[in-house]
Amino acid sequence: MHIHILGICGTFMGGIALLARAQGYQVTGSDAHVYPPMSTQLEAAGIQLMEGYLPEHLQPAPDWVVVGNAMTRGNPAVEYMLNQGLAYTSGPQWLSEHVLQKTWVLGVAGTHGKTTTASMLAWILEDANMEPGFLIGGIPQNFGLSARFGAGQFFVVEADEYDTAFFDKRSKFVHYRARTCILNNLEFDHADIFDDLAQIQTQFHHLVRTIPSEGMVIYPPQDQAILTVLEKGCWSEKATFNAADTTDALWTAQNKKADGSAFDVFKKDQFQGHIEWDLTGLHNVNNALAAIAGAEHVGVPAKIACEALAQFKNVKRRMELKGEVKGIKVYDDFAHHPTAIKTTLAGLRAQVGKQRIIAILEPRSNTMQMGVHQKTLAHSLQEADDIAVFISENLAWNGADTFASLESKVKLFQKTQAIIDWVVENAHPHDIILIMSNGGFEGIHQRILTHLADK
Repeated sequence: MHIHILGICGTFMGGIALLARAQGYQVTGSDAHVYPPMSTQLEAAGIQLMEGYLPEHLQPAPDWVVVGNAMTRGNPAVEYMLNQGLAYTSGPQWLSEHVLQKTWVLGVAGTHGKTTTASMLAWILEDANMEPGFLIGGIPQNFGLSARFGAGQFFVVEADEYDTAFFDKRSKFVHYRARTCILNNLEFDHADIFDDLAQIQTQFHHLVRTIPSEGMVIYPPQDQAILTVLEKGCWSEKATFNAADTTDALWTAQNKKADGSAFDVFKKDQFQGHIEWDLTGLHNVNNALAAIAGAEHVGVPAKIACEALAQFKNVKRRMELKGEVKGIKVYDDFAHHPTAIKTTLAGLRAQVGKQRIIAILEPRSNTMQMGVHQKTLAHSLQEADDIAVFISENLAWNGADTFASLESKVKLFQKTQAIIDWVVENAHPHDIILIMSNGGFEGIHQRILTHLADK
């Protein structure tokens, strides 16, 4: 069978392509931006890539067209597909019908931490010799790829609340039929498709409705937005986690180091194991507890899970050290929501103490550019000593007004080269440079390292 994927170079759709190829399908795909690393990963798997969205890409007609959610009406390939009456489906629907049907699905949902928690969960199962399949919106460094068909009965999927396709406006995660479901947290996001938090909560409750009564919902009991979802109805077993010092959750972390790099795991009042790892921040301790709870639900003892997490390597672009030049470290992080920015900086501050932190932010997501988080953005950056913000022409808000409370420690720039020049002039040995964006940011990470080396 031949499937053609529209939008193949996105992380999710690229994962779909790899899973289909592993099942023996002939896979081709189109995208407006065919470039590494996804292009090389796909081509290495024997997948033919085509630049742009030309009708000719669908000639001769494939058996199925799998449509990414970035595709819109008016796209030449989409219009040709519809006019010719070609068989088509969405990525989540294809995943559900061709991969997940006969597996025990472990889904990880939430505003923050989905990729990291799903990666932790997949690694725990792998370390326990369960050979899980997975589809994750990033590249877990323990595996080196974003998707795998797997040889066992378990499949870990990052369960995204974003919409499915132009013809299916339900959240992706309702297609997955998770049996073990982690709800990490819930805040307002994706303002380009949701009007308010209540609309997102409705989608999350649709997800809860798909979980079997013999399944499990794993969640933080202190998250009121999630509690509101569950109050609408929950027919499954429940397990709770909370890394805070005072909590009555089922899974807790005690004897924590301030930066989150070491802690003891408890279930109720019973010690389960100790974790020391390279990750930092209370958010990652919570991610670990959620993953441990999810793994136990499918038979992995918490002690084994703790031992696995001690060997866990974080996902690319999650506090990823890109390089060190002249004693200056440059990190890349995917944080693009004020809560994620704040927790990332808090974890870094706890780790590095009084070392100078230079934060560089690109407000790139649709929600960020619309100004939805305008009132909380400056506060989220307070742990940094110096801040550079890239102000693009796409922003619907005034940068000077938004960051006025940060006074002299924030600088606004309209060109990435100007940020690089400022960093090179002002960075000193032992400084930490943290770059936060959910995009490529014009390759600023390597450019800063190169210019620092030439200084």
